[in-house]
Amino acid sequence: MLASQPHAHAATPDATTQTYDVVIYGGTSAAVTAAVQVKQMGKSVIIVCPDKHLGGLTSGGLGWTDTGNKAVIGGLARDFYHRIYLEYQKPERWPFQSSSEYGNKGQGTEAIDGDNRTMWIFEPRVAEKVFDDYVAEYDIPVHRQRWLDREHGVTKSAGRIQSIQMLSGERYAGKIFMDTTYEGDLMAAADISFHVGRESRDTYGEEYNGVQTGVLHHGHHFGGLPPISPYRVPGDPGSGVLPRISPDPPGEKYSGDHRVQAYCFRMCLTDHDPNRVPFAKPDGYDPDQYELMARIYQAGWRDTFNKFDPIPNHKTDTNNHGPMSTDNIGFNYDYPNASYERRQEIIDEHRRYQQGWLYFICTDPRVPEATRKKMQQWGLAKDEFVDNGHWPHQLYIREARRMIGSYVMTENELLKRQPTPQSVGMGSYTMDSHNVQRYITPEGDVQNEGDIGVSTKGPYQIAYGSLVPKADECTNLFVPVCLSSSHIAFGSIRMEPVFMILGQSAATAAVMAIDDNVSVQQVDYDRLKQRIEADGQVLTYSGSIDPQKSVSVKSLPGIVVDDDQATLTGQWKQSQANGPYVQYGYQHHVNAKDYEPTATFSPTLQTGTYEVRMAFPRNTNRATNVPVTVRHRGGQTEVKVNQRVTPPIDDQWVSLGKFEFDANQPAAVVVGSHGTDGYVIIDAVQFLKVETK
Repeated sequence: MLASQPHAHAATPDATTQTYDVVIYGGTSAAVTAAVQVKQMGKSVIIVCPDKHLGGLTSGGLGWTDTGNKAVIGGLARDFYHRIYLEYQKPERWPFQSSSEYGNKGQGTEAIDGDNRTMWIFEPRVAEKVFDDYVAEYDIPVHRQRWLDREHGVTKSAGRIQSIQMLSGERYAGKIFMDTTYEGDLMAAADISFHVGRESRDTYGEEYNGVQTGVLHHGHHFGGLPPISPYRVPGDPGSGVLPRISPDPPGEKYSGDHRVQAYCFRMCLTDHDPNRVPFAKPDGYDPDQYELMARIYQAGWRDTFNKFDPIPNHKTDTNNHGPMSTDNIGFNYDYPNASYERRQEIIDEHRRYQQGWLYFICTDPRVPEATRKKMQQWGLAKDEFVDNGHWPHQLYIREARRMIGSYVMTENELLKRQPTPQSVGMGSYTMDSHNVQRYITPEGDVQNEGDIGVSTKGPYQIAYGSLVPKADECTNLFVPVCLSSSHIAFGSIRMEPVFMILGQSAATAAVMAIDDNVSVQQVDYDRLKQRIEADGQVLTYSGSIDPQKSVSVKSLPGIVVDDDQATLTGQWKQSQANGPYVQYGYQHHVNAKDYEPTATFSPTLQTGTYEVRMAFPRNTNRATNVPVTVRHRGGQTEVKVNQRVTPPIDDQWVSLGKFEFDANQPAAVVVGSHGTDGYVIIDAVQFLKVETK
């Protein structure tokens, strides 16, 4: 997208029209799977896109795939990750690191389908090659760097799109159209209803939508730090507000607003000198823009490198982490509906901010010396994004327009509070919204707002009606990316594997609509379901357990209390990033200045002696000194647990000891966070009866 957005100009009046069965506008991962499916079903298709590179975020830096439960990723989406695996079986794919050295880190490689192995972590250039291989293998025409004339380029008649025209004058006619852009430009230009921003909590009867002041679900706030002043002279409002902090009121709690999730670039970095391009001082660099970052470091924050997720060949997928990171909070509100020119300005601003953030950490004396020196060891990967200064070509548009279609997906479907009609795919990732604003609290401190991380408690279905407009607005358009969803539900659905799944399902329905000469709203769902499942898609899932990471409570001996059953104080965040874990995942505590979170596991026990075990997945960012108190018949015993080392029992459990319990006396295991030196993890506590003679 960078440096290539067009200036508006008049279209050629008598341009030649090209005609296909299905016309796809947009070059994301969903576009490729949709096009492949159309060709597999015997119809003609073209991808027309403003992009120079296919694949969107999947080939644009997001190589540490957000998957949730991989068992529900099927069809062409799973085939993509299988092809990634096959690429990494080639010796030439490892120029800077051996395959054995990289191993199965993080989400790594795994075999769910026998020989059809998959790999979920990869370099951007490898992902792009796989997408390019698809279009070459299936002989799919791709017209790149074509920009829709958003004002006059959509021709409709009797509720159907007849053709679309680019700013270059090229026109494309089709029987079915598909909008696979992150922005929803074709959808909007076709006069389809859509929403930008957050709905209120009451709009769809949700719990987690709307303004989230005072609600701290993630660690991307200022929790655990002393109060930080937002003013140029600390404590003096008359001195003015620091850059990148909004002076505006944040809005009434749970009300709707115009704000969207923060954007960033998912950077591909390396600390391998032969392939490293040092961070340069960006044009227009102003260290004053990062004064807040200096104060965050001064307050004691030291987690700069916690989301430098390792991908092959000593590279990273580097994502936002912490109170002021790569997310450019509050600088994207007008992006969804903005002109091409204005969007380019926003993209340039995000690039300038993020490159300045890197340069600031490398060079500014206000940054702790150890952090400064460590950042100086990193740089851009020389062999990635070679035509764009080694910088990602795709800004992470986490959220833009969202269609208001035939069916609106909400958190109620994701949390299984109400059934989902006519499933065409499944998601399972946490409902994850990044911050939308940085504001000043009533106490005069700086705070971030909007960051949410809520587990869906296992996979959920996605409705066919969320892919199509209302019948009175258009009858031959699919929207599998900017689909019909509330803000908080989209926080989970927006994952790249899900877009691939929905692209394939939409394409299947498109061909059926053509064959049956019906509107997209009238496609025979029973036949659609049969074909989708025959092609390997997963539409229902009864286990709700990731077989690669999860251990079912039913398979465990003794009495097991999962984290979902614990009594919590303070704020905890759901996660499934590391395994093994019990049931649907685990939680880690969120630091906050006013409290120290606790979790109490309360079993119902018979009188007797029990061995008490605690489960957690290890990681290097865990605490080494987690205080765990066991309340038993003799009083209470405190044990310190090191969660950075692998638990000795089945790589999952550590024994807290053997204790006597009385059926008439409450038993409990309390996990605290006071004085800890890393994240505290809660997963499950197991009580095993000890037979005594």
